Amino acid sequence: MTPQRTLKNILVTGGCGFIGCNFIHYLLGMSTSGSSAFTDAQFDGIIVNLDNLTYAGNPESLADIDRIFGTGCVNPAARRYFFEKADICDRAAVEKILNAYHIDTIVHFAAESHVDRSILGPEAFVRTNVTGTYTLLDTARKFWVQSDGSFKPGVLFHHISTDEVYGSLGETGYFTETTPYDPRSPYSASKAASDHLVSAYFHTYGLPVTISNCSNNYGPYQFPEKLIPLMILNMSEHKPLPVYGDGKNIRDWIYVEDHNRAVWQVMKQGRSGEKYNIGGENEWENIRLLEKLIDLTARELSIPADTIRKTITYVKDRPGHDRRYAIDCSKIKTELGWERKMTFEEGLSATVHWNLSHPDWIARIRSGEYLKWLEHNYSGR
Repeated sequence: MTPQRTLKNILVTGGCGFIGCNFIHYLLGMSTSGSSAFTDAQFDGIIVNLDNLTYAGNPESLADIDRIFGTGCVNPAARRYFFEKADICDRAAVEKILNAYHIDTIVHFAAESHVDRSILGPEAFVRTNVTGTYTLLDTARKFWVQSDGSFKPGVLFHHISTDEVYGSLGETGYFTETTPYDPRSPYSASKAASDHLVSAYFHTYGLPVTISNCSNNYGPYQFPEKLIPLMILNMSEHKPLPVYGDGKNIRDWIYVEDHNRAVWQVMKQGRSGEKYNIGGENEWENIRLLEKLIDLTARELSIPADTIRKTITYVKDRPGHDRRYAIDCSKIKTELGWERKMTFEEGLSATVHWNLSHPDWIARIRSGEYLKWLEHNYSGR
């Protein structure tokens, strides 16, 4: 029988990033897609967002949350959202936050996650993804342990990871929870190391943990250098559409809110020490995905799709580019009853519309102007 955890004081690391900000919206009943399918979290506790606000962390993505549940809350005693700017590698800062908010749950999204950046500068990935995860684990272990060596009832450390730790698939087969790790980039290697640390803290110390490994996410608030928003924005600006290699690399895509529903299900009911694969069961070659995006974006912009197709440009493949990812998510479906709710057609259409209807947010992210927004709105907090 799976447990039913009651999670009250949740620390979300990296909550200003793409998946983290969507997770916070989901927990507080504010779907970023506007769909009632993603307002079923039924969470009534508090959320503390710990984010160091690096290039991809933008608190503007949570301005609506802060206005309703945070600093703008009409009744301060009913406040449910708190923001703390801190580095997950800073043990003293993490300790202070765990104590101040009586944290019983950590959901660890914070990570350096862009493969190309990891190839150019791997050190930041090792520091954040490995040392940062260790610091969180060890600080949580010491904060939650009781005098008899057991842990406080109901505590949980949930770790967000990626299917990239498994390496590359051939034309057939799927990643399962028992697939041997075979990372091919500094990014995936650093995430593999963090996964092993989390598992080790369960087996060595008994720390209550769960792990989820997800496929490629897409949806609102994704950083503009990622594949889907980059292509949408390049189309809107009449720029070339760069495609690595032959464009036949295959990825399994999941809408971000479906991913976060799965994460919440694991946190509430997943077995301690277990890992769960989360996938969209939705494989697409990069070039086929781009063709689909062209059709949807052309329709949104009211311009001929053939005009956009002429801007596709094949570029030299990146080093260590895995050929195919595909997740078998039967474990989470069978054990926890999770299923995705967003079709790819609906999700892509919503994502295209969101990116084209939020030019100010995107412009500030690209230019760094959001740092001025940050200084104006978060100075002194």
